[in-house]
Amino acid sequence: MMPMTPGGSRLLSRLGLTVLALALLWLGGFLNFAAQLPRQDSQGPDVSLESSDAIVVLTGGTGRLRVGLRLLAARPGGRMLISGVKTGISATELQTRQTEAAGLFSCCIDLGYQAHDTRGNAIETTLWMDRHGFHSLHLVTASYHMPRSLLLFQQAMPDVALRPVPVFPKHVKLAQWWLFPGTMRLLAVEYSKYLLSLLQVRLIGPVG
Repeated sequence: MMPMTPGGSRLLSRLGLTVLALALLWLGGFLNFAAQLPRQDSQGPDVSLESSDAIVVLTGGTGRLRVGLRLLAARPGGRMLISGVKTGISATELQTRQTEAAGLFSCCIDLGYQAHDTRGNAIETTLWMDRHGFHSLHLVTASYHMPRSLLLFQQAMPDVALRPVPVFPKHVKLAQWWLFPGTMRLLAVEYSKYLLSLLQVRLIGPVG
């Protein structure tokens, strides 16, 4: 094995320092990201007092549809999109899971089957909003998913008023997330996805 030259040693040292600096930047940003997430006991806006044209529920987590239906039931004449529904799942099947809101499915709920990720949710919702002439919406998704969702929705529809409605899945322990490996991994992955989305938004800009 050939000995490393002084130039190679300096290059390796600089590379190591760069990796360390990037890791520390990521860690600092991650800690801030986790600290800024809405908590269930935080004093956020009272969505019951806010009006909007529409409600959009993003699939992919527990409790989201229930919250969306509760909002819709409190707004006679409102309309809701469930974005990212899996192919093969019908309104009838969803009604059987939410029997107390069966009447709403026949009058006021649309199912979106085209979205397969959060960016797809934003595109699908934009088309739905344009079709109905809506200009504001309540966005229902998990608390940890809300920052990335708002980022991509704002990019897709910069002129629409977005009112976040965070949902708090029981298995995600935000209060002391560092004590729960599952929650810590979930937040780390979500923060990394948020960074990638932020980079794309900065490069592309608004698309609406």
